Amino acid sequence: MFLKFPDVSLRSIMKEKIIKKASDLFLNLGFKSVTMDDIAQEMGISKKTIYAYFKTKTLLVKAVTELLFDDITCGIDTIREKDKNPIEEMFAIKVFVLEHLKNEKVSPQYQLQKYYPEIHKSLSQKHFAKMHDCTLTNLKKGVEMGLFRAEIDIQFISRMYFVGMNGIKDEILFPINQFPKVRLFEDYLDYHLRGIVTAEGLEILKKNNNNHTN
Repeated sequence: MFLKFPDVSLRSIMKEKIIKKASDLFLNLGFKSVTMDDIAQEMGISKKTIYAYFKTKTLLVKAVTELLFDDITCGIDTIREKDKNPIEEMFAIKVFVLEHLKNEKVSPQYQLQKYYPEIHKSLSQKHFAKMHDCTLTNLKKGVEMGLFRAEIDIQFISRMYFVGMNGIKDEILFPINQFPKVRLFEDYLDYHLRGIVTAEGLEILKKNNNNHTN
């Protein structure tokens, strides 16, 4: 007697493979440039098979962006659970995010906003909620530990950090040939922390900067 895997399991595996391949192509070539034909050809399957799981390319883009968001969120939560001091935590998150950015050959945020505005809007709202929560917790902890200045308005600083993080992704304002992504994110984190650290926090910041440049 032959064992048969449930159809649900097989469908789930194929769906995950489609999302993974689409994710790789979208990050390397762009959401607009990649077609369903391209994905099918890369996977060695028919376009009809992809449409059996995703009726439109928009639905596939939505699934890909949700997966990427969940992956990054999970990684950041893992770092937060390690109970580092707030400055070291920010550096650890920076390293983790930059590892993801290395896979991007285009500007996915720009293309998402231009060609899939509804998905971009929904993702931005989720991104803000998650980042705002993380940053508020980080700032509160930093103030309590004496690493961040007690008089800072953490609600204001949290929102300014979010606005800045999104702003530096704008390749019109920050052309990639003039502002490489890795250097840009490193400089922005340094700029953010220097504006809020105490003397004790500054020493930790300098130490981490040295560790990450050696």
